[in-house]
Amino acid sequence: MRRWFIAMLTAVAAALAVAAAPAGADVPPTPGGWSLVWSDDFNGPSGSSPSSANWIVDTGHGYPGGPGNWGTGEIQNYTADPANLSLDGSGNLRITPIKSASGAWTSARIETRRSDFKPADGRILRIEGRIQMPNVTGAAALGYWPAFWALGSPYRGNYWNWPAIGEFDIMENVNGLNSVWAVLHCGVTPGGPCNETNGLGASRPCPGSTCQSAMHTYRFEWDRSISPNQLRWYVDGQLYHTLTQSQFDATTWSNMTGHAGYFLLLNVAMGGGFPNGVAGFTTPTASTVSGRPMLVDYVAVYQSGTPTTPPTDPPTDPPTNPPGDGFDARSAIQAESANAQSGTGTETTTDTGGGQNVTRVGNGDWLRFDNVRFGTTPATQFTARVASGAGGGVSGLVQARLGSPTGTLLGDFAVGNTGGWQSWRTVPANISAVTGTQTVYVTFTSGQPADFVNVNWIRFS
Repeated sequence: MRRWFIAMLTAVAAALAVAAAPAGADVPPTPGGWSLVWSDDFNGPSGSSPSSANWIVDTGHGYPGGPGNWGTGEIQNYTADPANLSLDGSGNLRITPIKSASGAWTSARIETRRSDFKPADGRILRIEGRIQMPNVTGAAALGYWPAFWALGSPYRGNYWNWPAIGEFDIMENVNGLNSVWAVLHCGVTPGGPCNETNGLGASRPCPGSTCQSAMHTYRFEWDRSISPNQLRWYVDGQLYHTLTQSQFDATTWSNMTGHAGYFLLLNVAMGGGFPNGVAGFTTPTASTVSGRPMLVDYVAVYQSGTPTTPPTDPPTDPPTNPPGDGFDARSAIQAESANAQSGTGTETTTDTGGGQNVTRVGNGDWLRFDNVRFGTTPATQFTARVASGAGGGVSGLVQARLGSPTGTLLGDFAVGNTGGWQSWRTVPANISAVTGTQTVYVTFTSGQPADFVNVNWIRFS
């Protein structure tokens, strides 16, 4: 959990809301292209404890031998009391801060028994949870500090090697503000490559409904399928924070990624450096109300199922080229032949030629194609075969980039509803001239969280 991060949130226009799944829903079906590594859907009788096979319950004001007040200045005492920590009987975990008659605060904090969450080489690790922050705002919320985060496994039993071992804050919030913070902690403190004790962070409002009034899905991805590697944060599928390996020296990156992996944590703290810094005074106050829980529908960890090893030539590639040599830029490159992807799936297509198309494509998703051969004659046009059954007002950009999901933008085109998810159109876009052999990313950007396009193939000319 962030130590003394006091930067105020930047106002960001909230995107259109999508229909929310009901609170207490089971872990959703595993997305296409991913495999489920671990999950907990918090099903069980009301008042029961979370699974002891999955979770360790932290108690007190710090780890034995570790820094006091959990190293953050928070004031509550963590307990295993069902009043602070229990299942609600409707498929949710409930973490509830409570103020006693004497003015003392209690709450709860749990961490996964597993501490090896890490992507295999060439894969992407995806950690996500569906959470409703404590439903309290204004003066009554001062001091509330809910969080969903991950710590490097070497922290267990040491407690003094932070932040070198790494910390990924997947969701943080303070004082009932309608904002989610994403932060990386690393290196040394104070200062260092992660600007400790603040960390490297970003924030934005929750899409549609406020963070406090509804469930939202918070997601973190550690991408080892691209070079340099990336760390990415999402809310309701919308990407809002990205850091790359190239931003850090080799020792810093190795210290936070070279160990066995990470364990996950869920907690609601009261007071401490972050809420105090944002408020400008000590929290909680006499106005802070007791008993507003954070609800957690599920936590799940996935790994992408597509390694970086290039596939054999697609059918459209000239047979004279050896297997694994990549793609001919001027032939139709089937979207499902991507060497790596994020957030997409595949389905059978009714388009001419049959086969499959890439589906469930929305804001922040991408496809990667290695060794795309443009040759010596510059390509100046990007064409894609697309279809969309998106709802009214839902549209987005299909973009061609070089090198990374945030790399050089060659060009793009906008697409909205084409009459159905299998109503195909061929759409061209002028691009900056490109030659040689390149790693090409097709990225997707939208102001709405809903999926907005299917892709069958791409071509350059």
